[in-house]
Amino acid sequence: MRRDPEPTPTGTPEIAPEHVSGVAEPVTVTVARHVHADRRAAFEQWAGEVLGLAERFPGNLGTSLLRPGPGSNRYHLVYRFADGEALARWERSAERRAALARVESLSEGADYARVAGLDSFFTALTPPRPGPRWRLTVLTIAAVFGITLGFSLLVAPHITSWPLPVRLLLSATVVVVLLGQVVMPRLTRWFAPWLRARR
Repeated sequence: MRRDPEPTPTGTPEIAPEHVSGVAEPVTVTVARHVHADRRAAFEQWAGEVLGLAERFPGNLGTSLLRPGPGSNRYHLVYRFADGEALARWERSAERRAALARVESLSEGADYARVAGLDSFFTALTPPRPGPRWRLTVLTIAAVFGITLGFSLLVAPHITSWPLPVRLLLSATVVVVLLGQVVMPRLTRWFAPWLRARR
């Protein structure tokens, strides 16, 4: 798992450092913003616009807005990209720069957290008040089961003559690659409301 360096006194960087932008695996970015109490409606409109912009960028795997709980004005915007290069294109885009300029009057600063690799699917829901952890566990088990079943039905019968270690290595590789690159990005986006629900 790769994370940003510790925040500096002036805040965390708006642009991902090289060790994140250079990765060839999915990256999840969580941006926390303290919104002025009287500007929440305007901020939610802005958030919808900027998340929509991000979703149209090549390599985007989904976005979501996590609203604050009672007594809080801390919002979380979550972006997921296919790799560090796709994230870098978004973070360096003119559209994002224009959006950031508009949000300055709506909130006080921002904290950025970036996680790369398979861990990104397990940490994307870590902002305050996520749903029960067991739901993500159930979803992951279902994903692994589906991939393993498909492999057993479609591939395994054709490689029975291969040595057992080679068959196991191929099976593990298929499961991990499909889980991290294809299945979990989509499942966590499709089931996001259920994953975040408190009950």
